Amino acid sequence: MSKFSKLGLRRAAGAAAIAAAAAVGLAGIGAGDAAAAKLPNGYKKAVGVDGEVVQTWRSAESAYAIPTVANNPTARGFVLSGNYTVKASSGVAGNVALKYIIGCQIDVSGIELGFGGSLDYTGGASLSGSLSLPLKPGQVAVVDITDKDLSDKGVTAIQLSQVSFNINGCGGYASARSAVKVIAAKGFNTDGGTVNGEGSLIQSTLYGKPFSIG
Repeated sequence: MSKFSKLGLRRAAGAAAIAAAAAVGLAGIGAGDAAAAKLPNGYKKAVGVDGEVVQTWRSAESAYAIPTVANNPTARGFVLSGNYTVKASSGVAGNVALKYIIGCQIDVSGIELGFGGSLDYTGGASLSGSLSLPLKPGQVAVVDITDKDLSDKGVTAIQLSQVSFNINGCGGYASARSAVKVIAAKGFNTDGGTVNGEGSLIQSTLYGKPFSIG
């Protein structure tokens, strides 16, 4: 069995790759496409070199527009829901990060993004707060919603329930998509702020379908 260590912070690993893939996906949607309330389910299976398996499911994901208090062309509001589940082979542990990728067509350097609602994990939890997202034209933001450790005993899940987003200063066409990123391995740990483990390191990202936010 091979060993690895010092592979970088778990939250930061692969961020550049996610942003690059997001930019391609968001750019591929025309401004005339209407946002659907229900989004398609998704599944991805990743296999390590030693045969370890990580499976990711996305289900019951939906997004719809809502009026904003600002009520002006550069203000957007939408509500998100979805279930995100990860299962790994016996003995494989890791981290599951739920992100949303948001991009605007015109200068959005002053975005203020606030969200409220609930995020339910195995065992139950909630989250509310606000984020500031400085963006320039043609860029996208990878918004870290939450992350959860994946134990070596089986399955973990995150449920996004009616979480509302308000974005100000976003001109032109805008769109978003979900991304569930998993980093896993046997003996997975993050001692000293680095990823450590045995066998193969498995990294997998399941992207949701992009949807219009106005």
